[in-house]
Amino acid sequence: MDVVRLLDDYARGDFFLATAERTLHTSGVAAALTDTDEVGLSARVDAALAGADVPIAVGVLPFDSEAAGGTPGHLVLPERARFAGPPHPAVAGAPRRNLAQPVRMTPVPAPERHLDAVARAVAALRDRGLRKVVLARALDLEFDGEVGPEPILHNLVLDNPRGYTFAADLPSGRTLVGASPELLLSRTGGHVVSHPHAGSMPRSADPVTDAENGKALLSSRKDHIEHAVLTEAVVETLRPFCRKLDAPTVPDLVSTPTMWHLGTTVTGELVDRDVTALRLAAALHPTPAICGTPTESARGLVAELEPFERGYYAGAVGWVNAEGDGEWAVSIRCAEVAERSLRLYAGGGIVPDSEPRAELDETSAKFATLLRAMGLDSVSG
Repeated sequence: MDVVRLLDDYARGDFFLATAERTLHTSGVAAALTDTDEVGLSARVDAALAGADVPIAVGVLPFDSEAAGGTPGHLVLPERARFAGPPHPAVAGAPRRNLAQPVRMTPVPAPERHLDAVARAVAALRDRGLRKVVLARALDLEFDGEVGPEPILHNLVLDNPRGYTFAADLPSGRTLVGASPELLLSRTGGHVVSHPHAGSMPRSADPVTDAENGKALLSSRKDHIEHAVLTEAVVETLRPFCRKLDAPTVPDLVSTPTMWHLGTTVTGELVDRDVTALRLAAALHPTPAICGTPTESARGLVAELEPFERGYYAGAVGWVNAEGDGEWAVSIRCAEVAERSLRLYAGGGIVPDSEPRAELDETSAKFATLLRAMGLDSVSG
């Protein structure tokens, strides 16, 4: 089974995840499990997989399941599941798909309001003793007719052969579609890997400017502080589960088609093989990469300053099988697709050295992953 076939067979309501290791497409629903208690959900999924005809579960975890009326984790045991190899180079020659253009684009909040929110966040870091908070904004696109996730997913796979490109059905009937650069957690037997990203700089079509942006990120004190906060949190969360952990002290420069990032590959060996990929993903998220630290204080500040509910943005998307193996990516660079509208999300890490205008520009650059897949160049502000 090749990747192009899986991509062509994808339809709204299915699950799709393409990574550098493999591509997974599932369809049909044998059982659906939904719960705001993510540890309890993990145990329920384990029990369901033990007797499943197709022993795999796929789905999403939200940004915040703990708030009053919190968004639940949602896992599906499918009727059919098919794996293939990684997308690249199998899809390199596939043609792009055209999408209708939106009739209206509305930033939420307006750019000036996001500048004010960043300034307030910087002040709150000092006043409340936070090391970092992540602020996001949204972009609402409205269409005259129906818009589906299929062409968006197709173009994202073509644009992002090395990332984590996904489409997942949500309990609301909407589809979460995106191309994340960040592996939250993978587990193969007793071996676990996390690849946290923090610190960002836009790519450029000009090779000289692009190289300079990468070098600037590598030398940025602000971005190295932001990245260190994240890596420390990932290591400390995984430590109780692992007999040994390895995390390099210096991050690597990581590229996507639209952004430069700082990334660190954290590896470990599990103490207990009964701890599944889903259980580890539930323990890790939300990381400081998409929330901040300390987690609860940062999450409270996010609720104060963002004028929308994140839902499944900045949560996790992935799969787990009956052996406990699986892959989970951080659900960023994504959009929720309704029948005639999309909501795109983009966020940035705020630390004491953050400048509001630079943070606004960073979120605008991050919107480009989805806008490019839709045939749109950029959004101003």
